[in-house]
Amino acid sequence: MRKFSLPSICAALLALLPFAERADAQTFPSKAITLVVGFAPGGPTDTVARVVGEHMHRTLGENVVIENKSGAAGTIGLTQMVRADPDGHMLYVGNWTVNVGAVRTFPTQFDPLKDIEPVALLTSSKLWIVARKDLPASTAKEFVAWLKSVKGKANAASVGVGSAAHVCLVDVKNRSGTDFQLVTYRGGAPAVQAIAAGEADFGCLEGGQTLGLLRGGKVKVIGVASNSRWAGAPDVPTLAEGGLPGVDLEFWHGLWAPKNTPKPVIAKLNDAVIKAFADPSVKKRLTDIGHTLPPTDKMTPQALYNHHKAELDKWWPVMKAAGIKSPGS
Repeated sequence: MRKFSLPSICAALLALLPFAERADAQTFPSKAITLVVGFAPGGPTDTVARVVGEHMHRTLGENVVIENKSGAAGTIGLTQMVRADPDGHMLYVGNWTVNVGAVRTFPTQFDPLKDIEPVALLTSSKLWIVARKDLPASTAKEFVAWLKSVKGKANAASVGVGSAAHVCLVDVKNRSGTDFQLVTYRGGAPAVQAIAAGEADFGCLEGGQTLGLLRGGKVKVIGVASNSRWAGAPDVPTLAEGGLPGVDLEFWHGLWAPKNTPKPVIAKLNDAVIKAFADPSVKKRLTDIGHTLPPTDKMTPQALYNHHKAELDKWWPVMKAAGIKSPGS
């Protein structure tokens, strides 16, 4: 009987890995795909997941199911995906709040970059400073002057510790040299309602959530928290144009898979997302609610990894300097 050494057996197994990965891609998907969303139904991330997932179903030939797993600013759902089998059948639709803010402020048992596989950058949208309609300021310069005049008594509607809304407000506070009270709400919708009702003075919220109220005269917008104007409301200036430079936080979404998901499976998922964004009906549904779709060259797995890392490098020092920590820590 011929004997084989352990090194030769290992080498033979490694040589078979590419064939196994190709087989995975050929048979993938073999069952329904679950897109985990770390927030309740009806929010912007849930909407993106449903629109993209619907088209992925047509491309991949299997059902795409949305599972809303909220809690701990989205990290409970993210943790569920991280622990899933790395076969591409469970993915996570994340966003700035979860994949940049919450992974720093809430305790997790994984590395936010190394322990997940990037699939594709999805949409982005703008944040802006939205205020009660009778707030006595219309430009960023007037807004800062008003904040200084009320000497810390203004109330700002925030959405969870470490959320994009929260970090944006901290950045505004630091750059303007002002102080104000942060009032935390359970989500963007309650925060918007509080501002419209005059219970809160202002907040830094996603444009798509408040555009209808702005058009209806229920709120006013001070400026877009970005270096560029928002296509959904091109007449609204940026905060920098109005006199408060430097505030630039874009609310973006991405799609991730568990670590060690075979690269051919990642490529197949990435292709399904690209095909979804090439569909005019998908484009319209997303742009109508204020989302911007990335160019194809920014939708590769590596491009998402690079973007994600750059955002962590930019915002984690800001959060650390501001002392932003998870509740109870």
